Amino acid sequence: LLGTSMNVNMDSVTEIFLKLLFLLSAHNRHMAVAGNKYNCDDQLVSALPQSSFSSSSELSSSHSPGFARLNRREGAGGWSPLVSNKYQWLQIDLGERTEITAVATQGGYGSSDWVTSYLLMFSDSGRNWKQYRQEESIWAFSGNTNADSVVYYKLQHSIKARFLRFLPLDWNPNGRIGMRIEVYGCTYRSEVVGFDGKSCLIYTINQKLMNALKDVISLKFKTMQSDGILLHREGKNGDHITLELTKGKLSLLINLGDTKTHPSHAQINITLGSLLDDQHWHSVLIEHFNNQVNFTVDKHTHHFHANGELSYLDLDYELSFGGIPVPGKSGTLSRRNFHGCFENIYYNEVNIIDLARRH
Repeated sequence: LLGTSMNVNMDSVTEIFLKLLFLLSAHNRHMAVAGNKYNCDDQLVSALPQSSFSSSSELSSSHSPGFARLNRREGAGGWSPLVSNKYQWLQIDLGERTEITAVATQGGYGSSDWVTSYLLMFSDSGRNWKQYRQEESIWAFSGNTNADSVVYYKLQHSIKARFLRFLPLDWNPNGRIGMRIEVYGCTYRSEVVGFDGKSCLIYTINQKLMNALKDVISLKFKTMQSDGILLHREGKNGDHITLELTKGKLSLLINLGDTKTHPSHAQINITLGSLLDDQHWHSVLIEHFNNQVNFTVDKHTHHFHANGELSYLDLDYELSFGGIPVPGKSGTLSRRNFHGCFENIYYNEVNIIDLARRH
């Protein structure tokens, strides 16, 4: 989709509705067979090859990172760095972007070497790292108190990444750093589209036919640029909603285009987040139900009432992702375009990227 503009039209609502009914019924049958549970707790480390493990250093060849598998006794029974200090790390390459839901640690087999606390970092590239955070701060995991007991930790927020790093903070004072680890999760399914600053993805819909009681838009984005249009929704009367990255912050601008009827509430501007141009994935969720609007960036949500003005938005509209088409010039964009990647764009449960790929 690089360098192109695409129009997706809903020509046959009845046909799509019947297809959705079929897909939903098939999905419900599958969920019934599966016990209506979402399982994402597979062991991810045990089957990895030696080449998937790396570390800051190793005490000897028998203490190499490839021996850091949980409950295994090969080599010296685990990974130990050359020097025990807070600059050491153990890294795993999962081979592809993966959803990680839990981790477990253990000390070196039959030794006095174990880690009592550690940090967790993750990355898609193996170069640009981000620290796991919980309760609005960097989270230090409680580790082990002996060499053989397994300490399991279910992550409050799952991680989507290819690379994972364990950074020891403290260890047994009568021993040294020693680790065996396991990571739990499942394959992360995603649809990704790239924008080069000259392209956009356009979705046109007749809302009167769909009669949606609730509007929900969700997506993830990753960029190195501090400015750019992520989303623009415009009606025929000039009313619009724009989601824009400005100086690394996300701004949700609602222009109702009805200054005569509601002059004091014609425009609403809400800003969330900071440093969002760090080349990490960030999630966005916009929910509109009656007068209530929920705007969420990562884990931070701003709730506000539109005082009824959103009902004045034109019901026949188009959504554009990555830029604002110039009126009357289909396929051309304004100067503020997004340069980066979007993942899993959904509008009212419609997979926009998949729809664009198929049409």
